[in-house]
Amino acid sequence: MEDTSTGSESEPRPGRAPDASDDGASRDGDPPEDGGDAAVEGGDADAADRGDADADAADELDELRRRVEAEYDFDDFGPSDMARMSAEEWDAAFDPDTWITGDRLLERAEAELKSRIARRDVFGVLERVRADGEERLLVYSDEGYAIVRPTGEVAGQGTVLRDIEPIVALAAMESYDVPEPPDDWSLPHPDTVPQGSGEFGNLMVQVIAIVQVLAGVALLAATFLTDLNTIVAPAMGIVFLLIGLFLFVMVANARLSDRFRSEEYRERLRALREAKERPDFVPVEGGVVDEEELDE
Repeated sequence: MEDTSTGSESEPRPGRAPDASDDGASRDGDPPEDGGDAAVEGGDADAADRGDADADAADELDELRRRVEAEYDFDDFGPSDMARMSAEEWDAAFDPDTWITGDRLLERAEAELKSRIARRDVFGVLERVRADGEERLLVYSDEGYAIVRPTGEVAGQGTVLRDIEPIVALAAMESYDVPEPPDDWSLPHPDTVPQGSGEFGNLMVQVIAIVQVLAGVALLAATFLTDLNTIVAPAMGIVFLLIGLFLFVMVANARLSDRFRSEEYRERLRALREAKERPDFVPVEGGVVDEEELDE
């Protein structure tokens, strides 16, 4: 068969379909017009703008983090600080990319909770429970509960939940040093709780009050016995007596308040010890978390 192809027609390039609009100059390999260079230059400008915006955002984030670190004391971070924080401040202080998670988080949170229970900063019973085949931390008292997941999420209710959330947040921070808990970290026996505290301070206030009363009585007695012709001595005597009486009343009120708080603390301890099982509102049965009840 006779070959009808001509040598002047060029073959299509690999990976590119022939285009009827292509002229001879394009097929012969002439360079494209300046439109490609303009597109490249426009892309570089957009990339530069994006880079400048990212740099500005990073600078603003660093500035916000410095302000948060100066305003909040993370060594003594509590529920009130968490409530005062804005969403932007929270994201800046607790960068999700640097959070500790998994079993290490549970170990750090457990050590921190044991230390706080030992210092009486947290009132609750600490246990290890399981859910979906993974371990979790459970803290409960007569006023609520909190369950800590390995991801750092905390679920629960009551005052315990408000106390536990900032503690877990601190334990998730790499920069926070978790203290070593004491051997005997659990809640004390009700009978070992003292009647009150600060007796030395109360004694010192009583001594000052006695001195004030004696000074007042001495000035008044000197006024009447020596027939002093001045009003300063009796006036100062009355002032000293009033100060002394006020100090005595303050000491009595402090002792009653300490006794009341101690008795309330003992009653809560007795309630936890006398309970044969966890409170009914805690969604844990046999060491396993009831996920359906927890999510309600």
